[in-house]
Amino acid sequence: MEFIEISAKNVDDALTEASVKLGTTSDQIEYEIIDKGSAGFLGIGSKNAVIKARKKFSIEDSVREFLSKVFDAMKLEVEILIKVDEENKLIDVELKGDEMGILIGKRGQTLDSLQYLTNLAINKHSDQYYKVKVDTEDYRKRRRETLENLAKNIAYKVKRTKRSVALEPMNPFERRIIHSALQNDKYVTTFSEGEEPYRHVVVALKK
Repeated sequence: MEFIEISAKNVDDALTEASVKLGTTSDQIEYEIIDKGSAGFLGIGSKNAVIKARKKFSIEDSVREFLSKVFDAMKLEVEILIKVDEENKLIDVELKGDEMGILIGKRGQTLDSLQYLTNLAINKHSDQYYKVKVDTEDYRKRRRETLENLAKNIAYKVKRTKRSVALEPMNPFERRIIHSALQNDKYVTTFSEGEEPYRHVVVALKK
C-alpha cells in the first residue's frame, strides 16, 4: 500500500486523521514525519504538521497484494481466501474464479510456479519463514489421489510383467507421493532418475 500525505494541526491530529482515512487504529499505522509544524506566537504564523502514513502490512496483506498484482497483470478476476497458521508458520491460499484451469496449467505447473513465486516474495522481507500453499478447486488433493492410483496400477503392472516402468517427469512434490504410496509394498521399490526438470520415478521389482 502506498503512503498517503496528511496535514493537520499537529502530529497527533494528523495520525488520527490518517487512522480514519485508512480505516484502522493508530497502532496499525506506520508513518514518517515530514514537518512537525509549529504553533506560532499567539496563533500567528502557525504551521500544520505533515506526515506520510500507510497501514502496516500483515503477512496476509502481503500475500494478498502480491497475488492481486499477478492476477491484475493476467487480467483475471480471482477471489483470494487466506488462512494463516501462526503457530506452524503455514499460509493456505485458496483461489476461486471462473478460469481456474489457466492457473492450474499442465499437470499443475502454473499453480506450482505461482506457489513458488509467492513463497519467494513473502519471505524476502519477513523476519520469520512462512510456508505458502496455493490451491484451487481442490486440485492438489485430486492430483494426489490420481498419482496414488497411478502408483498402485504401475506396481501391479511391474509385478505382472516383472519389468521396471519409468513414469513421466514429475516435480519433487509429485515424486514424493509416488514413493510414499509404494513404500510399504513387499514386492516393488521406487527410485528417481534423471536431472530436473526431467527427473522421474522408476518402479521396479525388489531384488
